[in-house]
Amino acid sequence: MTAPAGHGAVPTSEMFAAAVTLKEAEPEHHDVAFTAVTQPCPWPKAYGGDLVAAAAAAAMRTVPESGKTLHSMHSYFMRPADIGAEVRYEVEVLRDGRGYSTRQVRGYQNGRPVYVALASFAAGEPSGTFAVRPPEAPDPDTLPSSAAYLEERSGGTMTQESKAYWSGGRSFDMRHVPGPVYLTVDGDPTPHQAVWVKPYDDLRPVEGLTRTQRDLAALSYVCDYTILEPVLRVLGLPWAQPGLVTASLDHAMWFHRAPGEGVVDNWLLYAQEAVSAGSGRGVGLGRFFTRDGEHLATVVQEGMIRAS
Repeated sequence: MTAPAGHGAVPTSEMFAAAVTLKEAEPEHHDVAFTAVTQPCPWPKAYGGDLVAAAAAAAMRTVPESGKTLHSMHSYFMRPADIGAEVRYEVEVLRDGRGYSTRQVRGYQNGRPVYVALASFAAGEPSGTFAVRPPEAPDPDTLPSSAAYLEERSGGTMTQESKAYWSGGRSFDMRHVPGPVYLTVDGDPTPHQAVWVKPYDDLRPVEGLTRTQRDLAALSYVCDYTILEPVLRVLGLPWAQPGLVTASLDHAMWFHRAPGEGVVDNWLLYAQEAVSAGSGRGVGLGRFFTRDGEHLATVVQEGMIRAS
């Protein structure tokens, strides 16, 4: 099991590729099955984006030659998943129509379901178009990386392991506007933020996935790292706040436009806002834009936020 990049190590996007590399398996409940291994992280449970991205990859591998593209995915996180252990993703073929296909994916670990999703695929057809525009944001090259921001900082519940993970262990460089919420809420406690994201190096080919499918899986992987941060920001809760516990509950994602070649290898602006917070839960909304303003995808996620 590969450890997160730390001081002196050159971070890469290898962890994402490993997360969505699937092995064919014998189905026990549904039509098709694959296994994937959850990747290292410094928390007691696996990163939720591992599950979403691997499930997206499993669903996409059952519609490889149909001419249809993944356009939406709706997920529930049922139980925590163990780190560095196999999850078996069973895919049920619910529908294959002329214009749309639907798949259900269930992730099993230790004999119990830990994750469930519905994924829909569309062939596409001529129509009118509309897209929101991205907010204004500083150029990512003018902003500090997570590693640079954290280099001389410490405090709260941050350990050397979590510092290394935030700095270079997540496959993607992340640069916050107005500033990170790792140790303190940097900037005003407003319900808005943006994060520039870019893989540390060009994404590797993933066996069984086309380039477009891999890039859609990459968006579904990276989206979960920061989607609850606008809620934490408005509540004044940094990640290293003693007693803070968070968990993904449910997740929805719409892929409006398939990324062109090389697009996901470059900077994307992930514009986010807090929608609601209360009763120990928070809802975040995010939109992915290319650097020239094309709206690629929209994410909505609800999470548990428990601050003692």
